[in-house]
Amino acid sequence: MQQDLYKCGVPASCISCDARRRGMCGALEPRQLAELSKYSVRKNARSGKELYSEAEKTGGFSNILSGVVKLSRTLSDGRQQIVGLQFAPDFLGRPFKAENVITAEAVTDVALCSLPQAAVERMIAESPSLEHRLYQQTLRELDEAREWMVTLGRRTAAEKVASFLVTIARHLDPGSQEGKSAAFDLPLTRADIADYLGLTIETVSRQLTKLRSDEIIQIVNNHHIIVPSLSRLAARTGN
Repeated sequence: MQQDLYKCGVPASCISCDARRRGMCGALEPRQLAELSKYSVRKNARSGKELYSEAEKTGGFSNILSGVVKLSRTLSDGRQQIVGLQFAPDFLGRPFKAENVITAEAVTDVALCSLPQAAVERMIAESPSLEHRLYQQTLRELDEAREWMVTLGRRTAAEKVASFLVTIARHLDPGSQEGKSAAFDLPLTRADIADYLGLTIETVSRQLTKLRSDEIIQIVNNHHIIVPSLSRLAARTGN
């Protein structure tokens, strides 16, 4: 029975988990994984489900095991602005914050490994390697936010749409490489893509159509994207 639950000291549920290899749990030793697994709960959320909202008290954190999560802020007049996307195996939430500062919503069906706030913060305090791993993710998100500022402020509509598709391809089809092909389902609606890029829905649709006409992408059933050559698509980003 014990061998079913653990293998080489690692909980069975963690053996094939992507968050263990590439996410925050990759910084933990087997005994720390075993300790944290006592408190972890696997959850599934359907597309459209709000995971937490801004100004809500922080109750816990999650590793994203699969799917895409949309991060947004709501203005005083009710308008919403998408401020980021998170993918597996990202860590969802901000330790040592009393309240959430953004709203997180599943934009595809999402699988999560949820962890209580106290257990995570205690583990961070005890594990410099875990603290370092989360610090690296924060810096990566900062770099991505700065790059997105350039995209929103300086790139043309065509370059914005191409940049968005390259970002999604690299996250949802990790095996894709420059010059190689990629395939993925668009996680956002045309309206959400327009909001994210600061464009109109019509402009987004027009740019997608142009990329398809130029044989840079293929569009199947209006949401499945095939990129025959990621390098050709990347050449359209303006980088």
